[in-house]
Amino acid sequence: MTTAREIMTPDPVCADGDASVLSVAATMREEGLGALPVCEGDRLRGVVTDRDIVIGVIGQGDDPATVTAGDLVTGEAVTIGADDDVEEAMTTMTEHGVRRLPVIDGTRLVGVVAQADIARALPDPQVGTLVAALSSTP
Repeated sequence: MTTAREIMTPDPVCADGDASVLSVAATMREEGLGALPVCEGDRLRGVVTDRDIVIGVIGQGDDPATVTAGDLVTGEAVTIGADDDVEEAMTTMTEHGVRRLPVIDGTRLVGVVAQADIARALPDPQVGTLVAALSSTP
């Protein structure tokens, strides 16, 4: 059984909840990321995506210099446990229509598993199922 811990990108870059969306976007650009975890210390508060910024800030006519990452974090983030298997990660991604999963060990954020990580770990037929499911999610 392959676990999330084995395929994740460890030690993810995080944004502080008080960081402006403008600085979050700059970090995403610099790091080549489409999503950025929002943390308090090593505890995950949520995830901000490039789509959240475009739709929730720019599209609303709000100022990205005054809106914070914490303002965009709503509800509880969809996560996967570090020792959960890849099949569980695929199921979670498919059920929630997400392409990235923060990986939690206890209460600590330890990594992120992306769709590409799962694609490399799964047999071809399952990869096709995952990609098809996520491609049809808005």
